[in-house]
Amino acid sequence: MKLILTCEHGGNTIPDAYEKHFKNQTVLKTHRGYDLGALNLFQYVKSLSDDAYFSTTSRLLIELNRSLYHKQLFSEFTKHLPKEDRSEIIKHHYLPYRTQVEHKIRNHIENGEAVLHLSMHSFTPKLQGKIRNCDIGLLYDSTKKKEKQFCKLFKTELLKQDSDLNVRFNFPYLGKADGFTTYLRKQFPNNYLGIEIEVNQKFVVNGVLNLSMKQTFFKTMERLTTMSSSFLKH
Repeated sequence: MKLILTCEHGGNTIPDAYEKHFKNQTVLKTHRGYDLGALNLFQYVKSLSDDAYFSTTSRLLIELNRSLYHKQLFSEFTKHLPKEDRSEIIKHHYLPYRTQVEHKIRNHIENGEAVLHLSMHSFTPKLQGKIRNCDIGLLYDSTKKKEKQFCKLFKTELLKQDSDLNVRFNFPYLGKADGFTTYLRKQFPNNYLGIEIEVNQKFVVNGVLNLSMKQTFFKTMERLTTMSSSFLKH
């Protein structure tokens, strides 16, 4: 088994050529600009992976976790740019990231390996006035038996580390909604599991995730990656 970690929303950087379109710099520092704490968690557990990829370009420039046809690919700051500008953003800031991950997965599978892909994210504790009652969300495609089994195992192991955690499946989003893992499942119907991990940003202070939470993830993932790779074989 090969473990691939990704973090699509690791930072809030805007390339110099497009800074003029972001006069409101405050929004870049919020959950809309990036996934607070996600990159910190990614870096903490990265040593467990075979391959790891992250982006620090703000999702408000272009949304790496959306397909090219999705209406939210570009934010309100960039969706009205001329077509040639949007094409340049896709060429230089979207395709290179997504393509390198896809190629690595393809190489592993063609070499007879199974791939477990964990995509690290975080979510705001309160959205549109509603509290999101969840500490960790595990997002998967409910029609994929192996993904469902893996997430049940993941939850069990997380709770062994910290029984007080509120771990939910397909919350605060559905794992089968448009996203990078959803796209990759279509490219690799066999020997690929794509799981999105969502961590509540209430555990994040100044961009740093609570140490206890990071340790919980590390110990859980360390245990899971030592289990037989036959679990992932279809």
